[in-house]
Order: sequence, then C-alpha cells, then structure tokens
Amino acid sequence: MKKKIVEVKNVSFSYGDNKVLENVSLYIEEGDFVGIIGPNGSAKSTLLKLMVGLLKPDSGNIYLFNKPVNEFKNYNKIGYISQNAREFNKMFPATVEEVVAANIYTKGILPKRIKREEREKIDEVLKIVDMDKYKERKIGNLSGGQKQRVFIARALINNPRILFMDEPLVGVDIESQNKFYNLLNKINEEFNITLIMVSHDIGVISNKVNKLFCLSNGKVYKHDLNKDMKINLKDIYGENMNILFHRH
Repeated sequence: MKKKIVEVKNVSFSYGDNKVLENVSLYIEEGDFVGIIGPNGSAKSTLLKLMVGLLKPDSGNIYLFNKPVNEFKNYNKIGYISQNAREFNKMFPATVEEVVAANIYTKGILPKRIKREEREKIDEVLKIVDMDKYKERKIGNLSGGQKQRVFIARALINNPRILFMDEPLVGVDIESQNKFYNLLNKINEEFNITLIMVSHDIGVISNKVNKLFCLSNGKVYKHDLNKDMKINLKDIYGENMNILFHRH
C-alpha cells in the first residue's frame, strides 16, 4: 500500500477578506505525479505554498511525511521550484555548476573551493537532466527550457523525495516542454520521486500525470487518471469550456 506523504485536511486560506480556499482536503501518495490546474486566481500557487510551509492556513492542518508542516524540519526531503525561477536574473554571473552547488549549502553561499565529492554529485545530477555539457555555461545564457532543467538538477542535489513545481513551463517552447516532461517521467519512475506540478496547460498535463487536482471557487476536485474518465470543465472554468476526456 502506498504511503501518504502530503496530506491537506480541512484547510481554508484568505488574503485579507478574500477567501481563496475553503475547507480543502486532499492527499498525495509516494510515487504520484500530480497536476494542479484551475483558472487564473484559483489559488493554485497558494495551495503549493501552503503544502511546503511558505504560507500558514487560516484553519485546518497540513502534513508532510506525517508531520505537521509547521514542525517539519527535514527540508532536504523536498525540492521547490517557484515561479520566480523563470525570472532568474540574466546578468547573474554564476555558472550552471555554481547554481546547482549553491543548494548544497544551507545559506546558499558557495565556499571558495567545492569539495571533490560534491563536484561528483553535481556532475551526477547534471547528467540526469542532460545538462552536464553546460556546467561551465553562465546561467543567463541558457534557454528557458535549459534553465528549468538546471533548476531540477539544483533540487535533485539534496536527494529529495518530493518535488514541488509552480508553473515551470511558462514561456518554454513546445520542443523543450516535451523534453521537460520526459525528464519528469524519468525522475518519477526511475528515482521514485513524487512530483507535484501547477500548470495552466490542462490539455498537456492531463495526459502526463496520474492524479489531477482541479481548483475552482475555493474548492478542489480530485481526478484519478489511472483509468479513462471525463471531467466536466464547465464546473471549473465556466460555460464556454467543453468536456475533456482523459486517457493515461
């Protein structure tokens, strides 16, 4: 039986007087590849930030590895790629190797000399994401898809069990998106890393994940995509949407 490694119980959250999540409950199991979708303003990113402890719920409880998120300290078990990653300063003078290496150290400050065993680990994760040939390249000189693979490597350096991603493919071309999804499938299946990804592209992600959480009007609709099923998107996106058939 799969273990629950993320659990959200009866969670509500507001920005001031604007309640964006109301009495939401869901769970994610070890080895899942989960997509989170919904209209703009449906609190997709908010839900992700609540799960990793960056925001505190108004009410309800969130658990990571069966521990309350506010008491969770073992953050090497999780990787988090925020929306800010795609706005990485193009003029930042660090190389790919340095960007990945910085995540080894608690304060993100590189020592004058990277140890040999650390350099070997960096090479290992860059090879996984097929960016080992670019390790001396300045991060600002990479394409959007290449940067995202570097950020995946940066997250993998600490051997996480879960990877949270907030719309990592915005502004990335179709060919790079396909490579990115192939990479995600690889780390999900070969390394058994649980993936949780916020996306605005329902047509693509619904064919890649095994679970889909649809947010609308403060609620979450869960769909298990291990079997053929249909979702009535009119309930989520409004009357102008059609029914989408999911096959996995």
